[in-house]
Parts: sequence; C-alpha cells; structure tokens
Amino acid sequence: MPADSGPGAKRVQSSDPSYPTLSPRRELHCAGETRLTPMKSADRIDGRRRIVVFDLGGVLLQWNPRFLYRKLFPGDEEGMENFLATVCTQEWNERQDAGRPFAAAIGELVATHADKAHLIEAFRARFDEMIPAPIDGSVEILRELSRASVPLYALTNFSAETFPAQRGRFPFLSTFAGIVVSGEEGVIKPDPGIFRILLERYAIAPEHAVFIDDNAANAAAATELGMHGIHFRSPRQLRDELAAIALL
Repeated sequence: MPADSGPGAKRVQSSDPSYPTLSPRRELHCAGETRLTPMKSADRIDGRRRIVVFDLGGVLLQWNPRFLYRKLFPGDEEGMENFLATVCTQEWNERQDAGRPFAAAIGELVATHADKAHLIEAFRARFDEMIPAPIDGSVEILRELSRASVPLYALTNFSAETFPAQRGRFPFLSTFAGIVVSGEEGVIKPDPGIFRILLERYAIAPEHAVFIDDNAANAAAATELGMHGIHFRSPRQLRDELAAIALL
C-alpha cells in the first residue's frame, strides 16, 4: 500500500531500447480471463491525454493502519505510533507489497517481539479493518470517467495476499480494464519497472496517459516516463486537474 519513497528514475524516451515495445492490441485481464482487444482509436489522438491510471490506497480507498491499531491501543496514541514506527513499520509493510509472504514477515517480527505477537499477527488477520471505506469523491470521478468511455487502469502497491479480498468489498474495482498489483509483480512504485509492466501489458503509450497517486514520488516517477503525473491530495483538487486537461 502507499508509502513515501525516493524520487523516480531518469526520463526514458521511447527510443530507449529498455522501453517497452507497444503492441497494437490491449491485453485485458477480467475475472481471471485474458483477452486481447484492439486499442480504441480515441487512445491514439495526438496531443491528448486519453487514458487514466489510478493508484488505489489513498486515492480511491481509505487506507491507514491506524484505523485498526487505534482499536488495539485504545486511548494510547503514543503507544500506537511507537509500535508502527518500530515494529510493523512502513518499510516492513513495503516488503509484503513487493511480494514477501506475510507468514515470513510475521515470523521475522515475532521472533524479536514475542510480547507483541498478537499485535503483529493482527496486521494480516485484520488487514481489511485498515481499509474501512472508499473515498467517495474519487469513486464518483472514476464513474464519471467510465461513463465518458475513458480507458481506466490501476497500478497499486499492494500485497498479493490481501488484494483479492478487496475486489469483493469494493465492486467499483471491476471498472478497471486492468490492474497491476505490485505484490504479484515483485516490484513496487516508484521503481520505473512496475510502470513499464503496466505500459507494456496494456499497450499504453505514456504520452496518452494520466497517472494519479497520493504519493508525490510515485507521481513524479510516472512523469519521468512520459505520463502526466498528478499528486492526489483531495477529490476536488483531482477534479480540477482532470478538468484542466479536458478529461472531465
């Protein structure tokens, strides 16, 4: 899930041999199936941003471990913050986002923090409580874009173990033509590699795409690759920025 990270890599031009060769067909992953369909001509119009890629946690989903751990540290904000800063840290969680199994991650911490085993195990067992609800204003923007037939994708830092349950909890996730999940790919944002996976898999030309993320470093990494990065701060700010480039 979202985490603060360092800046993205240098700008990569399409002539760079490391840059993906874009297929004339888009690969769609829906309900466990893979289908190849022609790219819409609207995706190719020069000079226009026609495709929108969303981050999930912090943009469309309210995600924060504090939603859970305030229940486990009732009335002890300081104790909760200390636990999240020294035990189940952001860096620790990022490794699950990058593909490490939770069983290994939890075992590693319990070995050195046995007195906190129940708190550590809750990170996986009660993970859904860290995502209590969608961000309604952002979901409405997603729906407006969908009604306008804008091609929509998602690129998220998320554990491969905890993401599948979110599809059932949040039906709007089915709006996306494809979702790239870091835990399934073994690489997390802002590494340019995960952006290249998205661009290649769905035959997206970066100059036609907008990328929205609540982490400024991730938005900047997308911009370095030729996408239009938007640092999300609120649904109203997002609406204004999309309107400024004629997507709303």
